[in-house]
Amino acid sequence: MSNATPPGWYPDASAPGTDRWWDGTAWTAHTRPAAQAPQAFGPPEPFTAASGDATTAARSGTRIAALAVAGLMVVGAAVTGAVLLGRDDDPARPEAGPSGSAPPSTTATATPSPDGSPAGNDPEVLVDQLNGITLPIPDGWEKPDRTVEPVPTMRTVDPYECPGSSSDFCYHATVTSRTASATDITSAEQLARQDITAAADRAYEKNIVGNRIHGGITSHDQLDSAPVSVAGRAGYQVRWRVNTAKGPGGYVQSLVFPSTVGSESLIIVRYAFDAGPDGPPLSLMDTLTKGIRPIGDSATSGGVGSSIAP
Repeated sequence: MSNATPPGWYPDASAPGTDRWWDGTAWTAHTRPAAQAPQAFGPPEPFTAASGDATTAARSGTRIAALAVAGLMVVGAAVTGAVLLGRDDDPARPEAGPSGSAPPSTTATATPSPDGSPAGNDPEVLVDQLNGITLPIPDGWEKPDRTVEPVPTMRTVDPYECPGSSSDFCYHATVTSRTASATDITSAEQLARQDITAAADRAYEKNIVGNRIHGGITSHDQLDSAPVSVAGRAGYQVRWRVNTAKGPGGYVQSLVFPSTVGSESLIIVRYAFDAGPDGPPLSLMDTLTKGIRPIGDSATSGGVGSSIAP
């Protein structure tokens, strides 16, 4: 039985010369100019605008694979041949190999980590492969191998029992990067103003499984709402100080800016820092924002953050 096609960039049949991101189960809105090197893993069913159902396209019936066999030239004589394979009854087997190259995480032997890198083994940088950015990891922070939310995440190392909940654990600081989805908003400012409520609720009201933490948010104060330059792009940030029924409360920030790759979809970077002596200094939010870089930025080693300390 063939392995399921892993996440990666694959040719977009509806837009020649363009790759589209396959998230492992369905096509996304992310595109980029097609690369040239062949990929180790074949793509799923090609995306077409008329298909309507990307999952159905990825799982449809039979597939065709082509195998070319070429002989070596010996003493001036060349022998070439080509063999065309027949139909395969395995519905999970992808179609012909793509023309575009894909990140290492899409090869048959690699298991993607939450940050999009093959093994997530660089302790100094968090990689958001899908959105084409890196974030510096401060001293005393980690990027976990597994998280409740499948988004690139970094956080302080030691968890503690959440105030107001004896069954849940919290962290003194967490930063996540995600693609803006399920929204038609194209303005960074408008999206940041909208997202800050969700960011605050997730950090200090209820966790992702619905358990109330910190006793819930009782009030908030807006500390900042302003445009900001991120990785050479015009973005916008909104920052709140939230007060909670239990514990010291904290600071949350929604930072929104266009991706540096593909269709330049909006990226949301969420910050959540505990207030009080156990939380990191608020100035670290600004330091992290300044450290965001496009992947492969040679001038900054891709945004490696070994010099950043909380």
